[in-house]
Amino acid sequence: MTARKDPWNSGRIWRAIISQRELIFMSVPLLLYKILFSYVPVTGWTMAFQNFKPAIRTWYKQEWVGFSNFIKLFSGINGERFIRDIRNTLAQSVLTLVLGYVCSILLALLLNEVKNVGFKRVVQNITYMPHFLSWIIVAGLVSTALSLPSSGGIINTLLVNLHLVKEPILFLSNPNHFWGIVAGSNLWKELGWNTIIYLAAITSIDVSLYEAADMDGANRYQKMFRITLPGIKSTIVILLIMSIGYILEAGFEIQYFLGNGLIVEKSETIDIFVLRYGIQMGNYSLATVAGIFKTLVSIILISGANFISGRLGEEKLI
Repeated sequence: MTARKDPWNSGRIWRAIISQRELIFMSVPLLLYKILFSYVPVTGWTMAFQNFKPAIRTWYKQEWVGFSNFIKLFSGINGERFIRDIRNTLAQSVLTLVLGYVCSILLALLLNEVKNVGFKRVVQNITYMPHFLSWIIVAGLVSTALSLPSSGGIINTLLVNLHLVKEPILFLSNPNHFWGIVAGSNLWKELGWNTIIYLAAITSIDVSLYEAADMDGANRYQKMFRITLPGIKSTIVILLIMSIGYILEAGFEIQYFLGNGLIVEKSETIDIFVLRYGIQMGNYSLATVAGIFKTLVSIILISGANFISGRLGEEKLI
């Protein structure tokens, strides 16, 4: 009789575990941290199926209402507000994503062509320093920059002095400007920081490719678009897939600090909806349903983007 083969090859698995036991022990605290703060809180999703009243009843004695909170979120006045906020969140996220990706990649390509190391470092430092500012400081700077010239508004001052507009623009009073303000603020804050990743990817490109292109008479622009850009394509795809998963994370701080009653129809996002109509009004069940919606949409989007990328022969997350 022949010995039965172990389909899981447990002997090899245990040998691998023993040989890497130090790394496994080092990862245990991080694994516990992830379980404690990322998976244990998921038990709070039960509030979405309850008429949750923390001051009246304990958690396990709540009134169970089934899917009525889900229906309430997408119907009536709450439904109109939530659908409007989904539109605002998607619009702001897409604008920020497109503008940020294009400008970050373009800046990385241009910096890679700069031969003066000192000038290159100065530009990098200037562009990624705003990343370390908190959003409340950024919101204050943006509010001041977009104010009237009499209040120190540099944007209106430049527009008037260059004769691009006849009168100052009330940027924070016109809802049509708000999506662009959010995208521009994110670009200013994160442009240099996002560029670092692409510059690091560029360093991994084989130098011999550029030498061969020089021998063939290629100019800088041809090398940029025929060698450098294809060389970092995998990095671009992976980061894009990861960003798509956060498409409903348009932000909270800048929208909350710059938003007001005049532009609420364009400034309010899902996160602000959760705060105003969920937490502040004590409707924790409604806030939980909105959070579940964001999570499910994010999972679907990142899974779909990962699948499409694989079908097109590009890099995948898994």
